[in-house]
Amino acid sequence: MAAEANESIVQCFNCPKEFTSVFYSLQNWRSIFERFDRDRSGKIDATELRDALLSLGYSVSPTVLDLLVSKFDKTGGKNKAIEYDNFIECCLTVKGLTEKFKEKDTAFSGSATFTYEAFMLTVLPFLIA
Repeated sequence: MAAEANESIVQCFNCPKEFTSVFYSLQNWRSIFERFDRDRSGKIDATELRDALLSLGYSVSPTVLDLLVSKFDKTGGKNKAIEYDNFIECCLTVKGLTEKFKEKDTAFSGSATFTYEAFMLTVLPFLIA
């Protein structure tokens, strides 16, 4: 029933394709957040974040995971957990950086070569936004 209502909303407003994509991504991320917020605290810890990112197809190292939690924890890393709005920002960052990396990883080897300028132009929009 909820899916039908959402489809009606999208059709009713004759939404652009990009909006529709974002709309469904947000719904999916909400569902994933709720699935991995196992204690129903409204926050997910590093283990839950790792599992959530894996379910989205992103495998990050423990070091990267710690950096993500520190960056997106509203308490500056004290709680070691992130709330839903920061989870969305985290997902957008991981998704965007992964897509940019894949553009340079033309051999699909898990390795890419960047000039310093290209690296800065790739990463800075995600840090400044």
